[in-house]
Amino acid sequence: MLLMGCSFSGEPGNGPVAMFRANPHSTGVYETPGVPSLSGLKWRFETGDEVWSSPTVADGVVYFGSEDRNLYAVDIKTHNLKWKFETMKFVHSSPVMADGVIYIGSHDGILYAVSVDTGKEIWHFALAGPVHTSPMLAGETIYVGGEDETMYAVDVKKRELNWKFKTGGEAHASVAIAGGIAYFGSDDNILHTVDIDTGQKRWRIETQGKIWSSPALHKGIVYFGSLDGNLYAVDAATAEQKWTFKTEDRVFSSPAIVGGVVYVGSEDWHPCAVDLQTGTLKWKFTSGGTVGFSSPVLDDGVVYFENRDGSLYALQ
Repeated sequence: MLLMGCSFSGEPGNGPVAMFRANPHSTGVYETPGVPSLSGLKWRFETGDEVWSSPTVADGVVYFGSEDRNLYAVDIKTHNLKWKFETMKFVHSSPVMADGVIYIGSHDGILYAVSVDTGKEIWHFALAGPVHTSPMLAGETIYVGGEDETMYAVDVKKRELNWKFKTGGEAHASVAIAGGIAYFGSDDNILHTVDIDTGQKRWRIETQGKIWSSPALHKGIVYFGSLDGNLYAVDAATAEQKWTFKTEDRVFSSPAIVGGVVYVGSEDWHPCAVDLQTGTLKWKFTSGGTVGFSSPVLDDGVVYFENRDGSLYALQ
């Protein structure tokens, strides 16, 4: 669980922020000492149903959702429950923590703001459909997509809607933010880009499959996977396609980027390292199953990914 949290300074306020995919660019790169070796299970915490939510770690506490409808806060050292917050339906969304508040979406169609200290609701915002995506926080705005084919931008200070953007399909991928633009895919096979100030469309690029992969932004290029089996690299300013990398199966996984390499998994059993500039394969690893919905993360020179063979892999 420690691998999935992060500290990201400067947005909003002056305190640390912990979020899905590490930062608003969604690169999946963390700045912690890493785990040099795994020696077996340290502890486990049982919920009432499956856990699809990626855990977020901040200040010695791990936060995550469950299909038992709860958001959990568990102390890392004692392994004891600190608190739990019940929603009306299951929680696949991964939480964001900032300034003493946890933000989480639920399949009850609500974005919740919950106190880190007490586990009590501070406020909520109702969407028009279930929330599967993980909220993204940039500045004082939360960006979250719903299964009502809409992306929402909600001001966390005013607690009101800034704008909403209608797509042609359900949103399962989370947003990446850079240069005043929000990037996100949906079930209409399209990567959408929207001005974060106005909520107006900038450009879009269509693939041959649904986009469940959350995009990652690096040096003016946006990288994302599609269920058409490709990893795409697209110029964030011009929408020019730089390259595509063909895997052997669908790409649900979100890419991670560091050191001139983009790492991605697919359902073909082969997590890959791809050259950022050329889109050519650097290496691939044969695992015991498909990566599926899990996304790689990078920490201290090691790439970690979970697998449907029931294993956690660390590659260097």
